[in-house]
This record gives sequence, structure tokens and C-alpha cells, in this order.
Amino acid sequence: MDLQGMDQGRGDDSQRKGKVAARAGRVEPFIVMDVLREARALQAAGRRIVHMEVGQPGGPAPRKVLEAAREALFADDLGYTEAKGIPPLRERIAQYYAERHGVRVPVERIFITTGSSGAFTLALSALFDAGQRVGLANPGYPAYRNILHALDLEPVLLPAGGAEGWAPGERDVAAALAEGMAGVLLASPVNPTGAMLSDARLAALIRQVEGAGGVFISDEIYHRLTYEEEAQTALAVSDEVVVINSFSKYYAMTGWRIGWMIVPEWLARAVEVLAQNMFINAPTISQHAALAAFDATEELEERKARYAENRAMLLRELPRAGFSAFSPADGAFYLYADVRHLTNDSVELARQLLHEAGVAVTPGVDFDPREGRRFLRFSYCGTQQDMEEACERLARWMQRRG
Repeated sequence: MDLQGMDQGRGDDSQRKGKVAARAGRVEPFIVMDVLREARALQAAGRRIVHMEVGQPGGPAPRKVLEAAREALFADDLGYTEAKGIPPLRERIAQYYAERHGVRVPVERIFITTGSSGAFTLALSALFDAGQRVGLANPGYPAYRNILHALDLEPVLLPAGGAEGWAPGERDVAAALAEGMAGVLLASPVNPTGAMLSDARLAALIRQVEGAGGVFISDEIYHRLTYEEEAQTALAVSDEVVVINSFSKYYAMTGWRIGWMIVPEWLARAVEVLAQNMFINAPTISQHAALAAFDATEELEERKARYAENRAMLLRELPRAGFSAFSPADGAFYLYADVRHLTNDSVELARQLLHEAGVAVTPGVDFDPREGRRFLRFSYCGTQQDMEEACERLARWMQRRG
């Protein structure tokens, strides 16, 4: 599928009716992966493409992680672990919350998962029955919607754009809870906007959801990737929340497929049973390697400093290239740009930028099915050289465009 048609073909396909489960037919393409595929096809044909589409941290995993993986490869038989994960890693995660957030988390409530994706699947499967409604910020990470659809759950898109201060509003949440919404899944910092909930707003949302009998799921995958203020964990507010995190972003271990989840005590056995049957365990070598990630802070902070430099450069240079209206860039490594002055079709604009400028970006429809055609997402976790080149290419393209 090329970029021009990447947002077509959603929903039922009459040629496959009866062969694919209806819930699978409701799962939409993850457009950023389509962009990546087409960008790589152009590269294979000899084109130089600058990647700003995926949230792939620049460079390999930290040196200490690689060393731990080598050691595990020869010292461990890399067989099955218990479904919750190896005890040393779970204990180290508990230590992390005590040291960084002053929160005590019993090891029995900590699960090592196959990335955050495995954690989302386990949490949503354990918490909600088919047909129940789960609130999501809109714009937001598209896989939330699609995992819900795959599990026969109904996403409730809570407006969280500029008019709402880039976070779901109290009235919208209250209205959805009154209509039977069973839980809310929110990230802070947010993909794609980079916006971050204040501590007060996070606490208010948790209390609002729990006060109505719902469950709050906090996606904290972009924690430690903030540039002005630290992000607070939802566990500092309530023991009843589900917290999901990953070694992919700050720890630069995307392909290792390793994450973690913290659940309330009453949910732990149900999640364990599901994990035993759905995943058995997270990749064993990745578990041993991830243990060393907590000792790689110096290297990881140096990498984060490069993200901060890229962020500052893009906020300075992209407006000169014609992209100037951004959501708050509080955290993560994304800029979400309003491009309504250029187009009402961000898919077509992304196609043009890829083929004509050689810069891969993600159209906003991936994150917002309502208003996403007016937005593009730029990822700035690549090298400084790539970000500089992207700005130059975009500026030249805009000049040619007139």
C-alpha cells in the first residue's frame, strides 16, 4: 500500500468476508509503520531518506545492556522464566519507584511484559469484558484504539486537543463515565503531542475515574523523557491504578520487546494466568539485559541531552520552513504540528514530503481520526545531523512549493 492510499481500505473487505473475524476487520492500519515501509522501499531504490516518522531512539541500546546480554547469552540457558518475570528485574523496578518517586511497590504486583504492547493486551483483557467502553485521549497513540477493537472493546475518544489544553476535560470525562465508560487509558507525556499532565490534573483525573467505579490505566512509557518538569507516576496518587512502562523509549531498547506493568493486588492473579497462557514469559535474554539498563543512566542522560538539542533546533528552524503551530513539547520526542495553513489532507502532504523532500513524517490521522488531517507528527529522536538535514530539506521544499 502506498502513502496515497494508506488510509483507505479500513473496515470490512468484501473479498475477505467470512475469512477474517469481524473484530480483526475493525483494526485499522498503524500508518506510521506504512510510512516506514515506504521510506525503506525508497531507500532500497537508492534514495536518501531522513526519518522523522517513528519513535526509534537514535543509536543502539546502552553499552551496559549489551554487555549484560552477552553475559546472559553464555551464562544462562535462556529457558522459560515465571510468567511475572525474573525476580531480580522485578525487585530492581520496585527499587526504581522507591528511589525516584518515593513510592513503595510490592514485587508481587510487578509484571515483566513483552513490551508495553503486551502489557496493554494483558491489562485490557483482565479488566474489561467484551463490549465495555474505555476512554482514550484524542489525539493519542493509535494502537490503543486498535487493541481495544481486537478485544471487542469500545474506545471512547475524549477530546484532548488545543481547545481542551491537550488533555481530556473534566466535563467530557464525567459525561462518558455517566454513560457507562468502565475505565480510562491515558499517557503522560503523550504520543503524539508531547504534552504532559500536571501532577494536579493527573490526580484529579484518577480520582474522578475511580470515584465513578472505573479503572485508570497510566501509560508512562515516556517517563524520564521530559525537558522542564519531571513526570509523576500515577502510583503516587492511588494503589488502584494500573501503570504500564517500557524499556523501549528512554532506555533505547525498542527491538528487545521488554516492558513492565504494575497492577493492584486484586488483579495480580488474573494477569498472571493470562500471561501464562498468552505469552508464557517476556524474552528471557531481554529480561537479563534490562536489569543493566538501570545502571546506564549516565549514557542515557547524554542521549536525552541530544534529544533536547534536537527539540530546541526544530522549534527554532521548523517555523522558518513554514511549520510553526505546535502542541506543547513537554516530553517524549515528538512535535505535533498544525498544518491547516498548508493542507486539509495530511496524508497527501506526508506523501509529498516523503517523495519530493525525502523526509518521512507521520500524518495526524494515525493519532486522531477526527481532526488528524490537519496535523503532522515530527519525531526528533534521530541524530542531530539528520535533524539539521531534515530542516534544510523541508525549507527548500517549501520554497519550491511557493
